[in-house]
Amino acid sequence: MNLKSIISTLLLILLPFVGAKGENLTPENQTIYLRHIYEQTNDLQQRQATLQLMAQTGTYQALTFATSLLEDEDIAPTAAQTVWSILAAHPEYNGTATRQALSAIIPMLKGKQKKEAKAWLAAADKNEEGFVCLFNGKDLEGWKGLVENPIARSKMTSQELAKAQEKADELMRRDWVVEDGNMLYIGHGWDNICTVKQYGDFELLVDWMLDPNGKEPDAGVYLRGAPQVQIWDIRRTNVGAQVGSGGLYNNQKNPSTPTSVEDNKLGEWNTFRIVMKGEKVTVWLNGVKVVDDVVLENYWDRKQPIFPREQIEMQAHGSRCYFRNIYVKEL
Repeated sequence: MNLKSIISTLLLILLPFVGAKGENLTPENQTIYLRHIYEQTNDLQQRQATLQLMAQTGTYQALTFATSLLEDEDIAPTAAQTVWSILAAHPEYNGTATRQALSAIIPMLKGKQKKEAKAWLAAADKNEEGFVCLFNGKDLEGWKGLVENPIARSKMTSQELAKAQEKADELMRRDWVVEDGNMLYIGHGWDNICTVKQYGDFELLVDWMLDPNGKEPDAGVYLRGAPQVQIWDIRRTNVGAQVGSGGLYNNQKNPSTPTSVEDNKLGEWNTFRIVMKGEKVTVWLNGVKVVDDVVLENYWDRKQPIFPREQIEMQAHGSRCYFRNIYVKEL
């Protein structure tokens, strides 16, 4: 079977996943489903074809997935082509990690591609950090447990905070684990896992999935220590979840619901792109903008604006949920 036939076969495999979305599948959703296909097959030709299709999506997640395969000598040449195809079309992805990836694949490129890749690297701003990986898929380095809220924490002495943090970290290690390269919540309450570092203005990428067998699946992403970009099981109409994920759930004065429902089927992966500048937040769910430059209110004290700098948190509500591909770029 030639490569064109393999790609056609893969596209047919893809159709059952996308259902009614059909040809309207966004690049972000293409990346999600193509990765799923890649991980379900051991056929080298199918994997090569899948990576070639991923290259056409141009997403940062496709770029990082291909980069993660560079040490597999069987798939590395195709992965290198995918990395270069995406970077050639998206110079805005310049950053420490992408420059390292490009340096690694240049020996695998030939002729014009190698020359162009070297020129890309030479022209790239070496001071641009770009996206930084917050979760390495192996352990919870860079993460900590939740201690109270930002206002309560600010009133603690250093000794009180250290003691409370020790207890929170112990709880975090009980409730959050790494499984198959994913950050997984297995607890029973709603104990957030938090970045050690604090952030001001940033762009955040994160994939998430709710457990289809969970009781009342519900999760979210806290921005600067405040709730939240909502993650719903949209079947829960009794709590208004039919509005879809991605909204700023705790807003009262400003819009709290997304402009459209873009959730994938429960038990499938979804991806957020979240940009926070000043007090305002913009959210894309699976490649579709669902929140457009909306003020995030300070849930902890509505008389105050949102904190100028605080931690990012992944939230879970008593049901298993999964996170992966967590990247942040400071703006």
